[in-house]
Amino acid sequence: MTNSLSLLTNKKPTILVAGDLILDRYIWGDVERISPEAPVQVLKWKKEQETLGGAANLANNLASLGCSVRVLGLIGDDAEGECLENLALEAGLEVRFIQRTGGRATVTKTRFIGRSQQILRVDREEDTAISIEYQSSLLDALPDALEGVDGIICSDYLKGALSPTFMETLVTVAEKRGLLIVADPKGSTYSKYNGVTAITPNLAEVSLATGMPLNSEEEIDRAACALFASLACDLILITRGPRGMTLFEKGGRLANEPANTLEVYDVTGAGDTVTALFGLSLIQGILPAEAAHVANIGAGIVVGKMGTATVSLQEMEAALSGGGERKVLSRSDVSNCLQAERAKGRQVVFTNGCFDLLHVGHIQYLQQARNLGDLLVVGLNDDASVGRVKGEGRPLIEERQRAELLAALTCVDYVVYFPEDTPDDLIQALRPDILVKGGDYSRDQVAGRAFVESYGGRVEVLPFVGGVSTTQIVKSIIERYSGCTDQK
Repeated sequence: MTNSLSLLTNKKPTILVAGDLILDRYIWGDVERISPEAPVQVLKWKKEQETLGGAANLANNLASLGCSVRVLGLIGDDAEGECLENLALEAGLEVRFIQRTGGRATVTKTRFIGRSQQILRVDREEDTAISIEYQSSLLDALPDALEGVDGIICSDYLKGALSPTFMETLVTVAEKRGLLIVADPKGSTYSKYNGVTAITPNLAEVSLATGMPLNSEEEIDRAACALFASLACDLILITRGPRGMTLFEKGGRLANEPANTLEVYDVTGAGDTVTALFGLSLIQGILPAEAAHVANIGAGIVVGKMGTATVSLQEMEAALSGGGERKVLSRSDVSNCLQAERAKGRQVVFTNGCFDLLHVGHIQYLQQARNLGDLLVVGLNDDASVGRVKGEGRPLIEERQRAELLAALTCVDYVVYFPEDTPDDLIQALRPDILVKGGDYSRDQVAGRAFVESYGGRVEVLPFVGGVSTTQIVKSIIERYSGCTDQK
């Protein structure tokens, strides 16, 4: 998949995402008792979080992959709409084509999470059709929104943004400009998607649209043929949950992608990730079968995260180039992964360092640290901070190589860079259960100690292996080879 990786990352396309914008709200808490008033669980509030949902989540996935993303859709003139727009701005999305609808609420889905399990979802949305005025506002914004884009991805949640008239206009304009359109469809009829390049329904959606049962491979094949007969589209990617996904072209099956073997934690928004990656891959010129593989890899990553989540370019690069190994992650990606791990009752160990010229002392120290908990996160000084901490001439090995060496160790679960001289900010972001430091430190000298102990975590100081250090190794090399002229 090296070719797919290079095509995916060699340029940053501009993509228009059109569809239903949703605000996802999460209320987290603990469930410890049943209400005396009724046979229902009592959720003790801990925190609330808002994230981008629907078409906005799809757009956020594209932005996290390095794309320039324009968003076209509707929000209400309310606090939820303002929140959604602010989140979109924070994600780097271009929001000037988002239309506000007075008197109509922003679609909001509120999920109540107790002990890391969703126990209730409350949807706030309008049942009435979107007025002609607001449908027209979307059509009026379309020409400017399409200016200079490389492709179009549509996300339909049947909230009214993607009306038949809008889709017909979009397809007509896209054909004239030679633009691909990939759509994530919904509903009992797909006629409004006629003329798009590809659609990405799931099995239940295909069954609803065709009226056919899908209990066998033959029935799935027949349903795909029925969709092709009614739609002028080139590709259909059917997502199949635990059975992966199947890609069809007009002549039949093109590829079968088995489900990623990672543990499934939360499927919320996974369809958005599939459509985003499949669409991006096609727009970047990746062949359809390889595009399906890329989308499947991304789906496997995102279902291992909690809530409406995205997949980063860094994660995709690691997965596509390293056979699925995903250890060197961004700060936010590691934080999301740890949230899911803690929900399984696992204890997180954190340590940090430069690890410049990895040696046996480092390895034994990391193994000891890993044995204190269930998984080990290593905070790695980037090159600039190593130079400040260690002095001129350091690092000896650049940060990417240092990270790869650490990631190759079975005792290390995640590696994350930090640019600061101390890991305090990173520790506050990750909130480890156990903070470990090596060497001749007292507990009071360990960076982050007070913060970790403030929420019940603990601090451990482990001795380094005596007689082994990077400085000694470098000195030994210089002494042994300073007079050597053989450059082989």
